[in-house]
Amino acid sequence: MAKHRHNEGPSQRQLRVGELIRRTLSDVLMRGDIHDPDLSGRSITVGEVRTSPDLKVATAFVLPLGGRDVEVVLEALNRNRGELRRVVGKALTLKFAPELRFRADETFDRIDEARELFADPKVSRDVTE
Repeated sequence: MAKHRHNEGPSQRQLRVGELIRRTLSDVLMRGDIHDPDLSGRSITVGEVRTSPDLKVATAFVLPLGGRDVEVVLEALNRNRGELRRVVGKALTLKFAPELRFRADETFDRIDEARELFADPKVSRDVTE
């Protein structure tokens, strides 16, 4: 009988494969192996990669340095996702290379929002009491 995982979060295998994909994408983008004018000369951070439970889909959360031209970078990554998938497939020892999806990494925006919230005098008063 199959085990059903409800609200348990990602498995160790999902986390491990996601991290391998993250490192591979980071290396490829850092070296400039993808020849696209919208990607060349840009520093792109791959903050996290989340994989589906069956490891067939991997969503990479990316952010260009300075947070500028996010849409241009996302379009370029999506245009080149076939080539990126082949590179990831060679680096991994999986039966199938996962379909790659790219999303803007909004982690830094949320951190800034949290800082602003904690800087509010009402909130800081409540936290210190």
